[in-house]
Amino acid sequence: MSPLLIIALVFIVLTIIGVPLFVSVGMTTLLALFMIDIPYTLMAQTGYSSLTPFPLLTIPLFVLAGRLMEVGGMATRMISIATNLVGAYRGSMGLVTVFACMLFAALSGSGPATTAAIGSVTVPAMKRDGYDVPFAASITASAGALGSLIPPSNLMIIYGLVSETSIPRLFLAGLLPGLMITLFLMITTYIIARRRNYGGDGAPFSWGPFLKALWDGKWSIGAPVLILGGIYGGKFTPTEAAGVAVFYSLFVGLFIYRELTLKKLIDALRFTALLTGILILITPTLAFGQLTAFYDIPTAVQQSITSLTTNPFLVLLLIGVFYIFIGTFMESLAQIVLFTAVFLPLVTSLGVDPVLFGVFTVITCEIGFLTPPLGANLTVAARISGISIERISVAVLPFILAYILGMIVLILFPDLTLFLPNWAYGIAK
Repeated sequence: MSPLLIIALVFIVLTIIGVPLFVSVGMTTLLALFMIDIPYTLMAQTGYSSLTPFPLLTIPLFVLAGRLMEVGGMATRMISIATNLVGAYRGSMGLVTVFACMLFAALSGSGPATTAAIGSVTVPAMKRDGYDVPFAASITASAGALGSLIPPSNLMIIYGLVSETSIPRLFLAGLLPGLMITLFLMITTYIIARRRNYGGDGAPFSWGPFLKALWDGKWSIGAPVLILGGIYGGKFTPTEAAGVAVFYSLFVGLFIYRELTLKKLIDALRFTALLTGILILITPTLAFGQLTAFYDIPTAVQQSITSLTTNPFLVLLLIGVFYIFIGTFMESLAQIVLFTAVFLPLVTSLGVDPVLFGVFTVITCEIGFLTPPLGANLTVAARISGISIERISVAVLPFILAYILGMIVLILFPDLTLFLPNWAYGIAK
């Protein structure tokens, strides 16, 4: 039996029996080092170098900022703006959920965090409007995944570090696809809600309440303007923007809305520590990724796929199917770190822009948020709604189709992704 097959079998067995992923990857990496007689110090060296890049600070800072904005009253005011903008139509509360998640995604950078922030308010509201609970939870889970696509995005930061791609370009590239998938999710929500006669009660849209909600929430809307405007205006880097976001959320929560208490602040810090603990995966997965070069795995994968087809559309489609399957049981962060080194050389050799591949990768990871048994967003939505993940998994299928449609459109029309970063780069030059 070849060493590569042994390593693959060990990793699969450890994962199937429920060993934590960072342990599975770490043990598999140590086995691979032993089999090809490479010093174990590679793990230590990789561990140190993987956690020293300055941009990694961006992830906990954006998570903390998003949580402070949630408990400090900014998320509630975003929901109020969305509610008054949508008005009372069929599925209006579902549409509000999607729209509010889109707004909050521009603050949190995290899919599960966006699901928790918006869903804790909108799921009970949808229940009161007579929505089927699994449907309400599935709307929240699927729209919450936008937190990983609409900038700033934690997954894009990881992809940018691994692939050495410009993070600001990735952020810009995620904007139009994010808006497109938001539209697809809203259409899906409206069609299902209309067929089931959900919602429609309450006051229709009028300018007075909307303008009042907009004025009350001006500090909430100002956050993404400050963060993204500062990045693309050249005032600060993404990491500095994350620090500004934390300061802004503290200032607004403490002195403007005055809803941020010491207890809420401690809770936000605890939440940030728990959510960013996933970064422990970076060390073993990067070391494992380095080993793929020793075994010449990228070349083997490239030869295997190009022997079937060299059409970029079909190649990306095959990679997308693989990513979606892997995402059912693997954390998105590990998925990006492990497989970017394998697939990026292949797609770039076919003329695919690394920025486009980054957005494509993040969309496939978002689908992974919605597929059991791992499904991070499903877990959060289940906790909020009080029902099982199994029931939400069935209800979320139409929304997964919306993401798959978005992925296909992205492959067919790459300019949709590359237009903004190329335009901004052209202006800068």
